[in-house]
Amino acid sequence: MKRKLVITLTTVYGSTQYTLGQAAKYLFLLFLLLAALSFFVSNGLLMITRDSLADLEQDHLQLQASYAEVSDSQQLFMREKDELDSALSELRLERDSLAQENQRFAQAIDRINQLEGLLGISGEGLSTAERMEALRRVAEQRKYLLHQIPNGLPMDGKPQITDRFGMRHHPVYKKRMQHGGIDFRASVGTPVYATADGVVEYAAFHKKSGYGKLIILQHNFGFKTYFGHLDKMEVQSRQFVRKGQLIGYSGNTGVSTGPHLHYEVRHLFSRLNPEPFLALNMTNVDSIFSQIRSVEWASLKKLYPLNPNARP
Repeated sequence: MKRKLVITLTTVYGSTQYTLGQAAKYLFLLFLLLAALSFFVSNGLLMITRDSLADLEQDHLQLQASYAEVSDSQQLFMREKDELDSALSELRLERDSLAQENQRFAQAIDRINQLEGLLGISGEGLSTAERMEALRRVAEQRKYLLHQIPNGLPMDGKPQITDRFGMRHHPVYKKRMQHGGIDFRASVGTPVYATADGVVEYAAFHKKSGYGKLIILQHNFGFKTYFGHLDKMEVQSRQFVRKGQLIGYSGNTGVSTGPHLHYEVRHLFSRLNPEPFLALNMTNVDSIFSQIRSVEWASLKKLYPLNPNARP
């Protein structure tokens, strides 16, 4: 009897039997074997896949942690970079500021050298501060003297000198006479200014001298200045005036052959040649000590030494 494989299927409706032949039996067994093999292989692969997924998940977590760490590091790097950029910007500003300070310092040194040259000061062996103090001291002394001793022109611009100090042939009296001052060509109404600080001794018409409308200013150290032939006066007797103050306007009053300003410089009772006083300034004020010999300057030099290298 041939062996047959009988398969019985039982349901709620009953049982059904199926009979398979020899070939079908082997095919069925092969199918079962393949199904079992596939089951075990699939389970094995599933286990391997699950382990791989776990490893991948772990790697993913590590990557996330590494990414977060890198992100934090990047943010820290960016902050440090910004701080470094800010520090570099501040350094550049300080460098530029220092360069400007150096330039200003160099310019100041050049200016000090120029002033020392103008005033005749030697800064050799002195610090910058000592040189500046020496300049300040000499400048103050000279500025003070230039406000006390007549100096500079009594009018604006460069007025023409028409008659100088000394003996001359008088144009009105027609004889040789001492001319006690300087005559400047000036149209009627030209402003006239004080050449030093002082007080008005006289401001009126002076018929006896022939100066017409005359202003006499008393200055420090015994000096006086005379302004004659004026057209109009802007000051009055006993009034204090400062150097450069408007005191009147030139004219043609008194004994005069034409509009002009007669200007005199006197010391006590002596008339002095005004020309050396006209050229005085900060750089040459000490030259007056040698140019005007009729004034005893020695005591004044002791009070206000103009020697650039003198120590206080």
